[in-house]
Amino acid sequence: MTTTDWLSVPVAQIYGRLVRVNGLLLEAVGCQLGTGERCLVERQDGSLVEAEVVGFDRELLHLMPITATDGLVPGARVRPLNGVSPAPVGPGLLGRVLDGCGEPIDGQGALKGIHWCRARLKTPNPLLRRPIDEPLDVGVRAINAMLPVGKGQRLGLFAGSGVGKSVLLGMMTRFTEADIVVVGLVGERGREVREFIEHSLGDEGRKRAVVVVAPADSTALMRLRAMRLCHRIAAGYRDQGHNVLLLVDSLTRYAQAQREIALSLGEPPATKGYPPSAFTQLPSLVEMAGNGESTCGTLTALYTVLVEGDDQNDPVADAARAILDGHIVLTRELAEQGQYPAIDVNASASRLAAQLSDASTRAAMQQLRQFNARYNEVKSLIPLGGYQPGQDPQLDLAVQAQPAIKQFLSQSMAEGQSRHDSLAQLHQLVEGWRHG
Repeated sequence: MTTTDWLSVPVAQIYGRLVRVNGLLLEAVGCQLGTGERCLVERQDGSLVEAEVVGFDRELLHLMPITATDGLVPGARVRPLNGVSPAPVGPGLLGRVLDGCGEPIDGQGALKGIHWCRARLKTPNPLLRRPIDEPLDVGVRAINAMLPVGKGQRLGLFAGSGVGKSVLLGMMTRFTEADIVVVGLVGERGREVREFIEHSLGDEGRKRAVVVVAPADSTALMRLRAMRLCHRIAAGYRDQGHNVLLLVDSLTRYAQAQREIALSLGEPPATKGYPPSAFTQLPSLVEMAGNGESTCGTLTALYTVLVEGDDQNDPVADAARAILDGHIVLTRELAEQGQYPAIDVNASASRLAAQLSDASTRAAMQQLRQFNARYNEVKSLIPLGGYQPGQDPQLDLAVQAQPAIKQFLSQSMAEGQSRHDSLAQLHQLVEGWRHG
């Protein structure tokens, strides 16, 4: 045999084999793979299921599939893949809709103008991150005026189901001054995906947006991948010098996906059924967002947090509130009163409000909050005749100002308002009270 013949001999492919399917978990032997690496499991009909190594026990690998596991049989071949899951990055992603693996699902053909890179981000050195010193105009009056958002800030949008989270996200996507918007729809109903893209996002919003989708019927691993992909794409545009707004719906579904995997691996449940790893993964994810070490681009992130039963002390909500730079609370009570967006400004807070606003603006914010708080003290007494005007001048002024406050905090979903106009309207409102 000549040297050429030796070179043409194909390299042997090493296969493992599937030994067990335990709920969501696949177990295999015979493969040398590390955690986070991928493999392909062969179905009975010859088709393949991609899976990722999420743990091991001696020689036994624990795999989590990204698609349905129908058709798997005992002893099925398991073929290792090289490397961890890749992510597409580049200008060709604008206007496209992707799944959690980075594959297009919008029917517009293959991706162009992109390159593939490692999906997992390296967290920037905290001492080298670009500071947050510029406000970001999000086009929503209540947020621009009362809860200023800085370029690079990470906030949570806390609300129960059906209170208007998706509508508010769509408004911010269309009206923000950010160069690029990356939207992650993770674990939400499949029906809402098309509605968000066609109605909330619209044609104009879609031109500068990238949408990553992993509906509720996706596997837990697909939901985790979609969340990581959102951050990887947003960070890629940030590092190119763009001002990026990352909108993720929702952080709760990410924690639930992590819970499914952890419980399948035998991790004991802790707080309300969530194992400890579900909470340790949240800071790791959030730290991927924010500004990087470059002095050019910025990455602002807004995560929706589903408050189950409108309980603000839900464990995921409580953990998210502690690691984010602020929280915006939507309440069912305001939504039922017809105020949209249903933002409770007194229950909400931006931790960077002081450094993003001047003294006069901070005073105006404080005045509106005080009037809101005083009115909430007596609003239940007004229909019963328990409130008598003339006894407390400040309370009387707060009650009289309430219609104007409600009108100021309300905004049509088709209407955008700049930060400059929002602040001007706030000052005009407060000046009217002072001279009234």
